[in-house]
Amino acid sequence: MNAPGQTLAIDATDVARRFGASWVLRGVTLRVSAGEVVGLLGANGTGKSTLLRILATLLRPHAGALRVCGHDVVNAAADARAVVGYLGHAPGLYEDLTARENLLFAASMLDRHPREVEYALERVGLGGDGEARVHGFSSGMQRRLAIARLILVRPRLLLLDEPYSNLDAAGIELMNSLIVDWVAEGVAALVVLHELAPAASILDRTVTLVDGRIPVKPAAEPRQGSVFPFIATG
Repeated sequence: MNAPGQTLAIDATDVARRFGASWVLRGVTLRVSAGEVVGLLGANGTGKSTLLRILATLLRPHAGALRVCGHDVVNAAADARAVVGYLGHAPGLYEDLTARENLLFAASMLDRHPREVEYALERVGLGGDGEARVHGFSSGMQRRLAIARLILVRPRLLLLDEPYSNLDAAGIELMNSLIVDWVAEGVAALVVLHELAPAASILDRTVTLVDGRIPVKPAAEPRQGSVFPFIATG
């Protein structure tokens, strides 16, 4: 529950987005509080990645109202973008640069001290690979480096699109430990999941996109003999 006066990390009302004549998102309403980890489920093509890209200000909504940590994603996109840590399917790395050079470039864009680069490399287990060029990295190592870049962002909202892909058991444990650390600092996370299992231990709840909508769960029928109706909490 969001405390009185506390800004929601995600405050979306009737958000819609189309590609051509086809509506991918159809009136999505979602609230996510600071310090909450929400899993986003749904079949392929239901708009999960599109929703994350809108929240990350990479796409504009065609309808609805959407604020990220109090910032309107359309009218204050730069402010919204500054508080978001986004991890998409592609790691978005410069493969001809070394791991350290990739992070130093990100640090310069984010106005971070170079020593934060060394901490980030160590935190994701790439401390000994800083001088290696990214084109020689495995998919799992590239994913770890992309996660290291998230550390430099110092996000207030994490938008993670299938973050466990290409990670081994140790990588999954690393991802979860980082999310737990961020949440302890009040960071919220919306995590697109292909499988629930890797994140099950850290999720506060899940929501499911169905045909571009988040269905409203109806109240359950009252129990036999019950005086008060039983409300399904999901």
